[in-house]
Amino acid sequence: MTQGRPMRADARRNYERLLKVAVEAFAEHGENASLDDIAKRAGVGSGTLYRHFPSRQALLEAAYLDRIEALGVRADELAKELPPGEALTEWLYELAVGTLQVRGMKALLSSAVTDGAAATLTACGTVVKGAMARLAQAAQADGALRRDVEPIEVLRLAHGVAMATELAHGEPKEIRRYLSLLTEGLRPGGEHGQPGAP
Repeated sequence: MTQGRPMRADARRNYERLLKVAVEAFAEHGENASLDDIAKRAGVGSGTLYRHFPSRQALLEAAYLDRIEALGVRADELAKELPPGEALTEWLYELAVGTLQVRGMKALLSSAVTDGAAATLTACGTVVKGAMARLAQAAQADGALRRDVEPIEVLRLAHGVAMATELAHGEPKEIRRYLSLLTEGLRPGGEHGQPGAP
């Protein structure tokens, strides 16, 4: 039993070192940073990396867990500070800014807005979809968001805003403009004239 303790401590040190190096590597090279290079820079073998993180997605999630959880907390803070429609728009803005500024977040958020149960089971999917649902439901109850809109649809559109902003050189003012155009169409009344609208 006593021989297992140093191994657990070593494993913990390896885990923390891998995470630290991964954050640096993703910041430098984005989500496609070489996993073998991350292992090498952390001073461990590739097998050790894959024992701790069986996939690139798992490593990305672990590396950005604090940022992901902060997104959920921020949604609740904004919900207390602002009217529901404004809280939703401001959170979408901060989400888009984070997607553009933090290399590696784009891949996580892309997976969070895909279909399928697998996306819901990830930390990013759980936090981001949960925050979006809370904000969207409050905005719908307040009359600031169309009732025929699903939270996942708003997330996908916001992801599109981030990508459009990236094409426009990633200026925050462009995010505000695109979000304004988006939220105008998501307000009640925006569905008139659309196919299938009453």
